[in-house]
Amino acid sequence: MLEDLKGRAGLAIEIDNDCFYFNYEEVFPSASVIKVPILMEALRQAESGSININESVQIRHRVGGSGVLQALSDQVVVTVKDLMTLMITVSDNTATNMMIDLLGMDAINTSIESMGMQKTVLQRKMMDFAAIERGINNLTSPADIITSLKVLDQGDFLTEESRKLALEIMHAQQFHDKLSAMIDPEAIFVAGKTGSLPQVENDCAVFKWGNKTAYVAVLMDQLEDSYSGRQVISKVGKYIYDSLIA
Repeated sequence: MLEDLKGRAGLAIEIDNDCFYFNYEEVFPSASVIKVPILMEALRQAESGSININESVQIRHRVGGSGVLQALSDQVVVTVKDLMTLMITVSDNTATNMMIDLLGMDAINTSIESMGMQKTVLQRKMMDFAAIERGINNLTSPADIITSLKVLDQGDFLTEESRKLALEIMHAQQFHDKLSAMIDPEAIFVAGKTGSLPQVENDCAVFKWGNKTAYVAVLMDQLEDSYSGRQVISKVGKYIYDSLIA
């Protein structure tokens, strides 16, 4: 299925001791899946006291694309935790850029490296297409995304409380047209983050059913047809769902 795709694809799946990899160390544009390590760095800084996630902030530097903050009035005040939640659940680009300003791009990249993500880098803010045209993009690999999901779910990079909050936020994901499109959301726990750019379709998720856990990352670029890419990702999600509940 992946080989027949009109585009380039990379996939990594780990279910307990079973693994499936396809171009999993190749580098792809990250699109919005880069927001997962941003969320993790935000929680790390909250633990250290560098930021207060209950602090109120005003919306600034609105950008387009996905999200709701760009459409709200100047009178609206949100918390840092709200920014984190909007960044993941509706992939809000304004919220993401505000989080990058708050956390610092260097700090985010330092934590990305410390988590063992070897080919992932945050080099630009969201919706900065001028940077992309100059060859400056946010990059990652399926292997790195799997690493981040495992660290988020079971590592010691964050406390148990922070890991639980991260999974809850990702479980509230509002986009269900890829990995979770063909599964029963009431039957299985899914915490994920999607991402899209022109010719790019990405998704990653933690699936939990009973005592089984699956970590999944699918990255695609150079797509002739983004809809076909999303369909393939949906089928991957269904295969994993069927495997877990079998």
